[in-house]
Amino acid sequence: MCGICGFYQRDGEADASLLKRMNDRITHRGPDDEGFYLEGRVGLANRRLSIIDLSTGHQPLSSASGACWIAFNGEIYNYQDLRRDLLSRGIPLRTTSDTEVVVNLYELHGLDFVQYLRGMFALAIYDRRQERLILARDRIGKKPLYYMRKDNGTLVFASEIKAMLPFPGISRELDPEALDLFLTLEYIPAPHSIFRSIHKLPAGHLLVYENGKTDIRCYWEVGPTVRDRSFPELREEFLALLEESVRLRMIADVPLGAFLSGGIDSSSIVAMMARHSDRPVQTFSIGFEEKSYSELPHSRKVAELFRTDHYVRELKPDIQELVLSLAPFLDEPLGDFSNYPTFLVSQTAREKVTVALSGDGGDEIFGGYEHYIAQKVSGIVDFPLLRPLHQLIAQITRGFPPSPLKKGLVNRVKRMSEGYHFATADRHFRWMTFLDRKQKKELYSPGYFQDEFTVDLHRRASFAPHFAAARAFPGINRDLYLDLKTYLVDDIMVKVDRMSMATSLEARAPLLDHKLVEFAFSLPPRMKVRGPVTKWFFKKAMEGILPNEILYRQKEGFSIPIKNWLKTDLKPLMLDTLSPERLKALDYFNPETVARLIDEHLQNRENHSHRLWALISFSLWHQHYSANPA
Repeated sequence: MCGICGFYQRDGEADASLLKRMNDRITHRGPDDEGFYLEGRVGLANRRLSIIDLSTGHQPLSSASGACWIAFNGEIYNYQDLRRDLLSRGIPLRTTSDTEVVVNLYELHGLDFVQYLRGMFALAIYDRRQERLILARDRIGKKPLYYMRKDNGTLVFASEIKAMLPFPGISRELDPEALDLFLTLEYIPAPHSIFRSIHKLPAGHLLVYENGKTDIRCYWEVGPTVRDRSFPELREEFLALLEESVRLRMIADVPLGAFLSGGIDSSSIVAMMARHSDRPVQTFSIGFEEKSYSELPHSRKVAELFRTDHYVRELKPDIQELVLSLAPFLDEPLGDFSNYPTFLVSQTAREKVTVALSGDGGDEIFGGYEHYIAQKVSGIVDFPLLRPLHQLIAQITRGFPPSPLKKGLVNRVKRMSEGYHFATADRHFRWMTFLDRKQKKELYSPGYFQDEFTVDLHRRASFAPHFAAARAFPGINRDLYLDLKTYLVDDIMVKVDRMSMATSLEARAPLLDHKLVEFAFSLPPRMKVRGPVTKWFFKKAMEGILPNEILYRQKEGFSIPIKNWLKTDLKPLMLDTLSPERLKALDYFNPETVARLIDEHLQNRENHSHRLWALISFSLWHQHYSANPA
C-alpha cells in the first residue's frame, strides 16, 4: 500500500525538489520508504507502506527492458500466478513484488494489461519509447487517483489532492457544482473534485497522455445479464468465490487482522479467515456509550464463535479534538459521520497489524440498505391515488420530535416521508439526498445561488451516464448499479481509504473482488430483497456458517450519535464553524437560514444533523485548503 504522485511537464525539465515536496505531503500513506524517477520532463514518486517483498520492493521501478517505469499504489492479489507466467515467457524479474509484475504486463500486453489484474490499485506508468504516461484506477475505485491538466498541456497527478497543491499554477478555485453535490449527497461524485481544475479519474478507467493529448477510456463494466439458476448451485459458486477472495487477501509479509462489527459482512469475512489461518484471527471493534449505536455485543459473539483475538475500543462523545485533527486528511469535504469510528478502529488495528480485511461492499452489491425496501414500497405509494396518503403521513410525522435513538419507528417514518419530496425520476437517490429545491434556495446566499443547483440528479452530467446505463438492469439491480458507480466509490471507498491511510493501515475488501461483484449482479433481483428481508441471498447462503441471530438481526450501520453530540460535546465546534461572522466571510450561505437550522436542532424540533454536519465539514475543509480561508 502506498501513495503516488508525479507529472509530465510540457515545458522545461522535471524539478526534483518539487517532486520531493509533493511526495512529502503523503508520507502517512507510506512511512516505510520513498522513491523518485526523473527523466526529461517526467517525474514519478512513491511513498511505500511495505506489505509484500519487504526488502526488494522499492519504487518507482522499471520493466525488465528498462523501457517502462511505474509508481504503484495497491495490491494485486493474483500477482503470483501472473509472475509465474512472465517467468515462463523468459522475462527476467529482479524482485518478488506485485509492482514489477504490473509494469512488465504493460510492456507485454500494452493497454490491455489492466484486464489481467485482480486487486485494488492506482498507478502511473511512463513508457519511454512512446513518451506516453498511463494512469489507471482499479475497477471498483478502492484506491484514489486525482489529475489536472494545465492549459500548456502539463499533466499533474497524485493519490491525494494535497500532493498536487505544491505544483506551480494549481488553481484553488472552488467548483460550485461540486459544492452543491456535496451538500446534496454528503460526497462529491467523480469526475468532480472540490477544486474546479482538479478531477478524479473514474473507477475502472485508464488515462493515456501522449503527444500532448489526454484520452480517458473505460476498461471494465459490470454487466446486466442475470443467470437464473437454482439456489444450491448459486450458493456453491458464491461460497467458493468468497473463500477464494478472502484467501487471496490474506497474502502478506506483515501481521494481518480484520474489522469486526458483528454484522453479516464482516462476520462472513472472519469466518472465512478462520478457515485459512493457523492461529487465532485478530479482530477489532468500536463501540459507543449510547447502546442503540453500539454493536459490541454482536461482535463479541462472533469473536467467541471463531475464537479470535478480539480488541475493542469505545468512542467517547468528547470527539472535538479528533474531528479537528482529522480535517487535514480529508482533501475534500465528506459528510459521512462514520469517518470517525473508521479512523478509530483503524488506529486500534494498527497497534497490532499492518493489514485489516473489512466487510465493505456487501450492502451495495447484495442489497443491504433499508432504502432499497423504501424504493420498492415507493412504487406503490407513488400511484396518483395514494399520493395524498403519504403527504398526510409526512404532515403528521413532521410534528413528531426526533428520537435520540439511532433508528426507531419515528425516525424511519420521518426519513421515508421526507424522501417523497425529491424527484421520482431520481429513484432511490431521493432516500440519500439531504437538500431539496426549496431548502437550497433558502440555504445559499442570494449572490451564490444558481438555478443549476436545483437540476435533478438524473440530469446532471456526472450522474446522467449512470442512469442511462442502469436502465439495462432489472429490478433492484438497477439501484445497486447506481450505488456501485456513485455512493460506494465516492463515499464509502473514500472514507475507508483516507481514514485507514491516516493511520498507515492497509484495508482490504474481499466482498469487492470484481469477480464477486460480477457474480452478485448476475443474481435475479428477487434474491436480493425479499419482503422485509434485505440481502436475502447472502443471508441464506451463510446459514450454517453464521448463527441466525447474526444473519437476521436488524441492520444497524456503522455510524455515530452525531445528532445527539451536536447538542452536547460538539456544540461549541458547530457554533464556531457556523457562526454568522464565519458564514458571512465564506459568502456561500445565508447565515439566517443556518441559524434557524441550528436552533431547530438544539431545541429538538427537527433532526438537521446531516445538513449541519455537511456545513461543518465544509467549513473545516475551507480553513485548511481554500486559497482564501474565512
